[in-house]
Amino acid sequence: MTRSIAYAGQALSEHRVLVHTSPQKLRWGDMDMLGHVNNTAYFRYMEQARIEWIYALAGGQGYDDGHGPVIVNASCNFIVPLVYPADVDVRVYIGDPGRTSIGSYYELMAGGKRHADGAARMVWTDRATGRPVPLPAQVLALLRPSNG
Repeated sequence: MTRSIAYAGQALSEHRVLVHTSPQKLRWGDMDMLGHVNNTAYFRYMEQARIEWIYALAGGQGYDDGHGPVIVNASCNFIVPLVYPADVDVRVYIGDPGRTSIGSYYELMAGGKRHADGAARMVWTDRATGRPVPLPAQVLALLRPSNG
């Protein structure tokens, strides 16, 4: 997938790979006094989808090798308000890899419409030292073109 989104005030265009889709139910408590889902909830939806993908990547064991990602920045573009009741599909894409970091990108879809998109830069770290470590081979493998 190649697409452009606004990220930190600039338009980016790069190859991205869909790695996970997380179906989530909106909760009544996600709403605010304006009658739509509060902006902070969008970040929780993206976080939940990201954690599901990372756990799946680690075979359901989380960070059993002592390494894992931390978020160094995050953004969200609010396009159409989400309103309870609804189901939202959060699509997680990855792209733009560095030596120790990678971009994660999100689309929040409900009722056939994109309600928001977002991004978060993940840096892989050693849990004991807090220092960056190279991206895991299984993450980089997802970005390679398939041989099919």
